[in-house]
Amino acid sequence: MLEKIDARKHSPEMQYGIRMQVVRLRKQVFLNKDVAEGVSVGRAKKIWQSYKKDGSKAIKLGRRGRHTGEKRTLTTEQEGQVKRALIDKVPDQMKLPFALWTQNAVKLLIRQRFGIEMANRTVGEYLKRSSFTAEIGQARL
Repeated sequence: MLEKIDARKHSPEMQYGIRMQVVRLRKQVFLNKDVAEGVSVGRAKKIWQSYKKDGSKAIKLGRRGRHTGEKRTLTTEQEGQVKRALIDKVPDQMKLPFALWTQNAVKLLIRQRFGIEMANRTVGEYLKRSSFTAEIGQARL
């Protein structure tokens, strides 16, 4: 029995090459089952159907993973507001019970300002993305 190959583990270039081969062979009137080298018959069918519907752009080499900003909790505007608050104010000016900006202080600021509950790790990722670093519990530029 042949071992199944998970095409998702191929490089993007290899995946593109496989898609091009499927299309080339299907144009020569081969059946899906005959062109499914490196992919399942079902996947070969999807590649061919996508190509027939949208042409070459349907099989082009694409970027993998999430797109920048996708699935973020805060909007770009909200992120900007938080960043400005961290730069321009200290927590007690914002009526928060902290002397310095910590992850917990930023988490509370976000909850009070936007009504959004965030995990400490997520707050830390936002701080890191905004070029803030946590040093002894203090957020600094």
